[in-house]
Amino acid sequence: MNEISIFKGIDEQNVKSMLKCFEAKTIVYKKDTTVISNLANTNIIGIIIDGTANLVKSDYDGNRVILEKLDKGSIFGEVFTSYSDELSVITTSTCTVTTFDYDHIIKRCKKSCPYHNDVINNMLQLLAKKVVVMNNRIDVLTKKTIREKLLEYFRAEEKENLSKVFYLKLNYTELADYLGVDRSALMRELKNLKNEGFIETKQKRIKLNF
Repeated sequence: MNEISIFKGIDEQNVKSMLKCFEAKTIVYKKDTTVISNLANTNIIGIIIDGTANLVKSDYDGNRVILEKLDKGSIFGEVFTSYSDELSVITTSTCTVTTFDYDHIIKRCKKSCPYHNDVINNMLQLLAKKVVVMNNRIDVLTKKTIREKLLEYFRAEEKENLSKVFYLKLNYTELADYLGVDRSALMRELKNLKNEGFIETKQKRIKLNF
């Protein structure tokens, strides 16, 4: 558990003590299960202990956009998002999730846990990283064409991986949802980019040639 970012620098035994103090709950969810809905109106912080999930934004017409891919160590909660729309966390594999009330972090517990400040500092660092992720998301969504969205997304992946060769975190259906475009149109544009020499693909492996 101490390899999880929010608990960085805290030994395993103290992490367990803090989670007990936080009245944390750990649940194993099956694939395609909604862990939490209407996230923006909850006071919960969640941590992906194992497995993967998506943070999904839905509108009143049932359209959905994937805002973020969550994997081991990822953290989610109302405090980490600026969206007021309905948000859900939906598993994409068997997933172990630990949740606790946000108030346990911002308020001192009766036991005055010595590592409480470390958790707060780690959370502030995570918030800063979330801002970068959301800024990248805005950069992608503000592009007008599917090609522009794809190229912007690929640039962000190149920057994150420090390499022009990387593996997509999302499958192509999820990528279409993430970009807010039709899957068929996405696949056509990927084929065009490949034929024009901008990219090379092999399943989820992408190589950029620009």
